[in-house]
Amino acid sequence: MDVKDIAVRTDSVKDLVRQMKLSGGFTAKKLGVSADILRSMLDDNDSLNFLSFPADIMATGTRGVIRDMVKDKWFDVIVTTCGTIDHDIARSFAEYRHGSFDADDIELRKRAIHRLGNIFVPQKNYGALIERKMGAWLKELSSEGKTALSTSELCSEVGRRLGEDSVLYWAWKRGVPVVVPGITDGAVGYQIWQYSQNHKLSIDVLKDEQLLSDLVFESKRSGALILGGGISKHHVIWWNAFKDGLDYAVYVTTAQEFDGSLSGARMKEAISWGKLKADALHVTVEGDATVLLPIIYAALRD
Repeated sequence: MDVKDIAVRTDSVKDLVRQMKLSGGFTAKKLGVSADILRSMLDDNDSLNFLSFPADIMATGTRGVIRDMVKDKWFDVIVTTCGTIDHDIARSFAEYRHGSFDADDIELRKRAIHRLGNIFVPQKNYGALIERKMGAWLKELSSEGKTALSTSELCSEVGRRLGEDSVLYWAWKRGVPVVVPGITDGAVGYQIWQYSQNHKLSIDVLKDEQLLSDLVFESKRSGALILGGGISKHHVIWWNAFKDGLDYAVYVTTAQEFDGSLSGARMKEAISWGKLKADALHVTVEGDATVLLPIIYAALRD
């Protein structure tokens, strides 16, 4: 195939991404390929589709893209980190602010502002807010006799208490389970632990594993859009190893491969572990998901 020059003469994002694929290089082509793979995955009615991402994205406006993908029921199951619940709650009731990577963190500490990259998170809009909300909700759950929950059940309970601007609301509304393997690693997890000191409450992560097992073993094929690495990425590819690997996979990462980290590992490495099929449609796209995901979503919606 010959390399084609990109000619930006249209308002269609779909056409632009198609031209990026035909351009032959470098990440532009990978972005175009990723859209094609996701289109095939979403068109496959026999594919169990995963979405995984770390919580930091939820602090940005890209939360809206994730919310709309869940609202459109593009995915059957979500795997993420505890901070996703934290930020979804916090931003449902308060505001985060534009900030700067170059801000003085000592000064921010004095002004009671957390910095998440170039996002400013007022302390009053995060920890204290989450403590109030979770304290009240956990009391409600106890009064309803719900004292032993999986993380997906917990996310569903939180989602039905949030508004339509949240990701967890639409996951609850659409019946999409949200699994959080590292549930104690965040503000919500801490509130659960704190509440459990004086009340009967437990989180059954093994129930989540049973859910994932049932979904995977009942699926004919499976696919995943994986944003970033860590536990969210690994939990998806790990479970798919038990069905001989994913059939479709798009991975967006800014991590480097040379240090051997899972976050930097390209999707093809998963073939050696049986987590991705040898003939799977797959691509690793190097770049920031806050830039790439809105483009991919717009191209697919186009």
